[in-house]
Amino acid sequence: MHIKGRKVRYAVSAVAVAGVAALALSACTTTGSTGTSSAAKGGTVTVAVVNDFTSFNSQTPQGNLDTNGQVGYLDGSYGTGFQYIDNNYKIVHDNTFGKFEKLSDNPLTVKYTLNKNDKWSDGQPVTADDMILAWAIASGHYDSAKFDNQGNVTSGTQYFQIAGSTAGVDSTDFPTVGDNNTSITLKYATPYVDWELVNPIAQPAHIVAKKAGLSSAADLTNLLKTLPKGNPDAPVAPNATLEKAAKFVNTGYDVTAFPTDPDLLVSSGPFVVSSWTPGQSLTMTQNKYYAGGLKPSVDKIVFRIIPDANAQVTALQNGEVDIINPQASADTLAALKKTSAKVLTGDQASYDHLDLNFGSQVFADPKVREAFLKTIPRQQILDSIVTPVNPKAKVLNSQIWLPNQQPMYGDTVKNNGSSAYDKVDIAGAKSLLAGATPTVRILYNTNNPNRVDEFQAIQASASKAGFKVVDAGSPDWSKLLPGGNYDASLFGWISPGAGTSQIPQLFTTTGGGNYNRFSAANDDALATQTTLDTSKLTSLEMNIDKTAFSQGYGLPLFQLPGVFGANARVDGVKYMGNQNGPFWNFWEWTVKSSTAK
Repeated sequence: MHIKGRKVRYAVSAVAVAGVAALALSACTTTGSTGTSSAAKGGTVTVAVVNDFTSFNSQTPQGNLDTNGQVGYLDGSYGTGFQYIDNNYKIVHDNTFGKFEKLSDNPLTVKYTLNKNDKWSDGQPVTADDMILAWAIASGHYDSAKFDNQGNVTSGTQYFQIAGSTAGVDSTDFPTVGDNNTSITLKYATPYVDWELVNPIAQPAHIVAKKAGLSSAADLTNLLKTLPKGNPDAPVAPNATLEKAAKFVNTGYDVTAFPTDPDLLVSSGPFVVSSWTPGQSLTMTQNKYYAGGLKPSVDKIVFRIIPDANAQVTALQNGEVDIINPQASADTLAALKKTSAKVLTGDQASYDHLDLNFGSQVFADPKVREAFLKTIPRQQILDSIVTPVNPKAKVLNSQIWLPNQQPMYGDTVKNNGSSAYDKVDIAGAKSLLAGATPTVRILYNTNNPNRVDEFQAIQASASKAGFKVVDAGSPDWSKLLPGGNYDASLFGWISPGAGTSQIPQLFTTTGGGNYNRFSAANDDALATQTTLDTSKLTSLEMNIDKTAFSQGYGLPLFQLPGVFGANARVDGVKYMGNQNGPFWNFWEWTVKSSTAK
């Protein structure tokens, strides 16, 4: 899952490293399309986005932001390798970049074979060494760390830090390499429900090897081959070279300005970042070495950073941008409909939520958690933000499913205990507090009007029960989220819309999206990744949902409505409700010949 600025990362931050799509922090189904017409190869498409770019690696806890994931989708570091998810949430294989096939069900065995012509944007070949690195990142194979209930390392070593979870891929051993170093085969010790979403391409091994002091990608593979599997019960001293490699992958791709180091720009996907002016725009141009099947028609894609929805509409109307994906509101929709732009709407695979930090002293007491949740005016928040866009919208009452996911959503709502928070109960909160006046610091995105409205509504309501709600909001909220220096947080998750990888990401103790340090559902969350029986899987998910409400995890608020606007000069834009937004089918975009620029 990805986190949304307005939409991680459903920040359920979904991004994929040798692994499975995760939830992403987000900005913030009916489908629509701008259609097709006379178009020419080439041209530039400019897209307005809410959040600024922060990292070339969207798969770390601090890099798991929707804009980072969308750049990663275009440059190949997240998605657009062996498969992608279409706007019907179906997994589509890209057999041109490489093929993967299931060789056996018992044990589950999957082979990945690259196109021999695959190259990185610096001209170096994409090889099995790159897939070995991606596997090492996603599997946690070399980790020997033990963690406390808040996810802190208490002994041993954790090398790579990922936004998602190692669950599933962690049951594989060192891959078998073949076909002249163009294939790997993964053998799973236990079944893995999301095996088809594993994408073994992440960062370039030859670059990571160089940063770790090695001469080549092959040297990095040879090192990994010689290192033992991590054993938390008998940890060995950390390997210094692997620590260097992991440190670069974990933090070396985080940026505050356009990098002077060209190694950070190396891409395996259709596009490569060519320029970035923080707070203004980021430009991607075609990777001339790309040999995959998602070959773009346009030469450049420009990300224009425009946080304000009204400003996005104005920029679209003035021809400054071609596509917008603003935060949906009645005002935004009304303004868009007054323009000549094509308007595409639908539900997002995204939801806003309030999470309580289990690492916070104030919420160590379950009575205080329950009291605070009793004060949350969810219906008021829905009515002010979502109802004007979608009059049929209802308060979200599940941490696992969205309302269109029936019958699971309806069934879980009957049993998960969410009804305890259907209405604000100030008297009940006061009774639980017994005269106490706890201070609660809430982190949220101050640049997002919806989050500002949510915070103010919660602050006003909770104060009636005696809570002192402190504004800990920040425009840098996504960077602050992993640190835990707050008592509660307001943000959105946006998911890939396929698979279950977001569950261990959020609900296991070591999940990369478990920012609120919640461990009560750990075992059930891990079990979802090895359960192939759909009825048993649903049962596990319902248990997690019920546990989240009974333990005071927090409260889901609402599913986000989505809206795109696209002007007449660009064809091929289709509605998509997941974290890739309008970028999901960039290879189908064309610029009309009369206005190509």
